[in-house]
Amino acid sequence: MPRPAAPAKKDDNELSPIVKATLQASVIAGISNILAQAISAYKEGTPLVIDWVPVFQFFLFGVISTPPNFLWQELLETTFPSHHISPTREAIASASASDEKALDREASLGTLVEPRLNKGNTFIKWLLDQTVGAAVNTLLFSMFMHGTQAAMQHRATSSFGAAPNQSLWFLIDGIKRGNAIQYHSVNWSWVWEESKREFWGLVVASWKFWPFVSIVNFAVLKTVAARSLAGNLAGIAWGVYMSLFAAQ
Repeated sequence: MPRPAAPAKKDDNELSPIVKATLQASVIAGISNILAQAISAYKEGTPLVIDWVPVFQFFLFGVISTPPNFLWQELLETTFPSHHISPTREAIASASASDEKALDREASLGTLVEPRLNKGNTFIKWLLDQTVGAAVNTLLFSMFMHGTQAAMQHRATSSFGAAPNQSLWFLIDGIKRGNAIQYHSVNWSWVWEESKREFWGLVVASWKFWPFVSIVNFAVLKTVAARSLAGNLAGIAWGVYMSLFAAQ
């Protein structure tokens, strides 16, 4: 008699969902900034020379912002599950008719119950995501971007200058020396004031895009990892907008 196959072992080298989501978001953020630079160059009729400093800044923002957002989505899902298990219509009909054979057949086929959308929980998650989540993410973006841009202003006076074609060498040299980002020189009071000044404009702009992505995520996709991937893909368009905004 053949032995049953052993269950597949989990690969110890496999990345956790939160790490995968962070890598995806960071790469997409960097790509979005490159696309934004290409759009700007096209509009201005100038050759595209990639400035790797803002690409690096957006990549770094993805690294910092994705883990708390992933945990936020997990908290929403565990607190307000999108789906609940309910009897199928066939199971209800069989039970109403006291048809034990039909119930046994449906049990063997796995059709006694099915996941159904919890509309109340989905609405609560959507509302929290577009109010609390939007507010925190907007402040996080503004504080990080203004702070990091200010912390890299010494680029202009470095030996590489501010020319885009020297940006990659500036980053390599700065990372090697450990002084690419100098947060100690940032005026955080100014960063906070700038973040407050642009807060409502960014929140209103986000409400024209993210509520539609959010409702699809909560109503259709069932795992946080899948929602994170879908959000990251939608984030390409939003990232281009935010890159153009940050470059102003």
